[in-house]
Amino acid sequence: MQRAGNWTRGRASPPSPAARLLARCALLAALITPVGEAYCAPAAQPVATASAGEALYQQGVLSSGEPLEAIHQDGVRLQGVSAACVNCHRRSGLGSREGNSSIPPITWRYLVEPRAPHAEDADLPYVPGMRAEREPYTDATIARAIREGIDSEGKPLSSLMPQYALNDADMQALIDYLKHLDQRRPAGVTDTVLHFATIITPDADPVKRAGMLDVLRHYFADKNVFPLGAVPALRSSRKMMFMVNRRWELHVWELKGPPDTWHEQLTQFLARQPVFAVLSGLGGRNWAPIHDFCEQEAVPCLFPNVEVPVETDHDFYSVYFSKGVLLESDLIAARIVDEAGARPAQATKVAKAVKTVWQVYRAGDNGERGAQALAAALKARGIAVSNHALAPGESVARAMHGIPRSDVLVLWLRPPDVAALARIPPATDTVFMSGLLGGLDSTPVPASWRAITRLAYPFDLPEGRRVRVDYAFGWFSIRQIPMVAPQVQADTYLACGLLAETLSHMVDAFVRDYLVERIQDMLERRILTGYYPRLTLAPGQTFASKGGYIVRFAGPDHFKLVADGDWIVP
Repeated sequence: MQRAGNWTRGRASPPSPAARLLARCALLAALITPVGEAYCAPAAQPVATASAGEALYQQGVLSSGEPLEAIHQDGVRLQGVSAACVNCHRRSGLGSREGNSSIPPITWRYLVEPRAPHAEDADLPYVPGMRAEREPYTDATIARAIREGIDSEGKPLSSLMPQYALNDADMQALIDYLKHLDQRRPAGVTDTVLHFATIITPDADPVKRAGMLDVLRHYFADKNVFPLGAVPALRSSRKMMFMVNRRWELHVWELKGPPDTWHEQLTQFLARQPVFAVLSGLGGRNWAPIHDFCEQEAVPCLFPNVEVPVETDHDFYSVYFSKGVLLESDLIAARIVDEAGARPAQATKVAKAVKTVWQVYRAGDNGERGAQALAAALKARGIAVSNHALAPGESVARAMHGIPRSDVLVLWLRPPDVAALARIPPATDTVFMSGLLGGLDSTPVPASWRAITRLAYPFDLPEGRRVRVDYAFGWFSIRQIPMVAPQVQADTYLACGLLAETLSHMVDAFVRDYLVERIQDMLERRILTGYYPRLTLAPGQTFASKGGYIVRFAGPDHFKLVADGDWIVP
């Protein structure tokens, strides 16, 4: 049997055969699928529900509050979230495709569509795995399929299909939910235009703003001149018409005022011009209102440029390339604990090996969030942490007074404050610094500090990523786009490319949930991943890049950045 691509996403090794079997046996796994065709992704995280059918579909919870139960034909029992439909057919109900294996769509119109000689003759948006050549289902036959494993034509379903003893009320709730999943009028989509927005907060860096918008506007212009781009071979005139006719239109939503007014502004923007998705974007100190708005309105928010993303284990529509300074705090914590020579259970030894970790950051800047995360992680290991928040106008030198030389210093500073270190000698012999805030490869760490300073670096090193960013940088050069913020601009270009590639495979199935799911499925096969050595998004994951380096300054002049150890996945 073939292995679905989702099995190894974000894991060090494949699951056991028993775990693989359990994951395959989710609700409706083979409802309209030939034997041996469908394979299922690992169980998704539970989500908030609004109806009995949604709870059953997404969480495997019956209307009584009891867990859904099912039995496989070989005796394997499933319960709760392991039996939920979302595991195989995903949140959209449109399934997915992994190589030669397909999981069919089970939204209502795909189930009840009249028989057609070929899938492309059906009056339905094209989805891999759709089966238009069989008899349409009815309420009665779909109930029979779920309870008895018999399809709409009276034939046994795939051996992967468990049987469920749903009562009439729960069965009707599930069928009603499958009907609810049909979205025949996608928002932000017309016969000729796909509408997208990018969102910019008032405190966003103006230099990064200019660089990001330059990339977005040129990319959209190119896409509209060459609509077929890197589209795979198309097999029908209907697909060709979709690719050629729909123009991309970008709407720039610039927020104003304090964060508590942003939700209303976004509501007005979306009412004036519905969009299919939010692409890229740029945030300052607070991205949470935008994240929450997109979750509430079910609008995909794809790879915004933010230093402090929203960390969650239950949201769906917002996806990020990296955890930003939150990942840096994880990297630094892992290194401090590792160098203390203690295992997780040896918190007392860690505390003795590291006296105190001193952190310096500007009050209200994103470094404060990184410092808070690092302090929490270290205090859990018994390590004392002392924080110094620099007030407006306060010099960095003042924060260095009284730090014992044997302690650890962590700096969450921007380039101007980093450059100001030249006026004082290093306070300790062990210094860590945020690479993201400090300027990455262009950080102005003074020569006197370079030998003892290491950077948290949530990207691939310059030599490692060179091939992956050369195409984007060459594209910038040809279009005369100034490289004012290389990492932000490279991430923006990568986000555009991922969207274009995903839409080319979605063809005309414009469902927002399906867009996010297709990005999840396709991301790990992406070769040009920009600043990141690898990108993966399993169902339930929010951050595509999972790790980073601790780097040091090497060479006689301590100028070249080199890895101080292996790639770390905290």
